[in-house]
Amino acid sequence: MLVGATNFVQGEETPGSTARVPLGAFSRRRAWQRIYGFTLLELMMVISIIMILMAVAVPLYQRHITEAREAVLRQNIQTIDHVIEQYRLDRHESPQSLDDLVPTYFRELPVDPMTGKADWTTEPEDPENAVDPQQPGIARVHSASPGTALNGEAYSSW
Repeated sequence: MLVGATNFVQGEETPGSTARVPLGAFSRRRAWQRIYGFTLLELMMVISIIMILMAVAVPLYQRHITEAREAVLRQNIQTIDHVIEQYRLDRHESPQSLDDLVPTYFRELPVDPMTGKADWTTEPEDPENAVDPQQPGIARVHSASPGTALNGEAYSSW
């Protein structure tokens, strides 16, 4: 290198120009930043935007999951009630427990999505309206969950 010569960096070129810009301390720092990443301020802004989006998205996602579980619970209750009625029509008596339904109508009882188990609360049949008044059985089922639905009803009342 010649004494007194300055360092130059090839500048942005347009057709027909060969502009050269001196590589000073400011230009070197800018070039280094472009090569090695983001500034702390840029990272903090991106992280804060992500946190705001998560603060909105997570509660909506949790509500969606609860709505899906409630839909499955309603469907399972309707299915079990339908099978109890089918049992009455087929055998001319009411089932005495949910275990009476398992070998013939279910491989296994549906799971209550709120408790994660197949633990259902049974409602006894009214003896006056029972198929066999001497042996009243199960009229229908309810969830065994102590929780409440999004609409404020208790799951055990469904």
